[in-house]
Amino acid sequence: MVGLDLTSAVDVAAENLGDRAFAGVQADALNPPFKRAAFDVVFSIGVLHHTPDCRLGVKRAAGLVKPGGIVAIWVYWRRMSRTTAITDLYRVITKRLSTRALYSLCVTWVPRIERAHRLPVLGRLLRLALPISIHANPDWRVLDTFDWYSPRYQSKHHYREIEAWLTHEGIERLERLSFPVAVRGVRSMGH
Repeated sequence: MVGLDLTSAVDVAAENLGDRAFAGVQADALNPPFKRAAFDVVFSIGVLHHTPDCRLGVKRAAGLVKPGGIVAIWVYWRRMSRTTAITDLYRVITKRLSTRALYSLCVTWVPRIERAHRLPVLGRLLRLALPISIHANPDWRVLDTFDWYSPRYQSKHHYREIEAWLTHEGIERLERLSFPVAVRGVRSMGH
């Protein structure tokens, strides 16, 4: 297994994978340091929509798959909800905060906001005004919320768009997966 990330998250991935054979590479997904058609399987979960050019990211990921290999991409959905309109407004400020400061704010405030969201009437208004992740695991709730508010780039897409990009790169037998927008396909043998 090879993991690629622009940040030191590759080190965390290595820790999480324990004794499995894993190589973490800290590099740019838009300019990956690998030969074309180097991998049997390539997947990207929640990363490419945080690059300045998601289409180029999909192209690069698809190009890393061998003929007959599998590529799977998951990006933010264009129709996510009113929540993303609010979070996008807050991101004008939050993406300018230091990573450390924003993470500290999330650790401190997400549990408090989550409790306030449970209030009978006020909770409904707070859910609209102060959106946070509703993940069942409190740690993931903080991390997901941080992920909403921290990135410099955050694009949203629809299935047809991702499918068209993958098709253009020689990926066929496309399958829409259950969580929008997630698409899996196979590299054409002749591409």
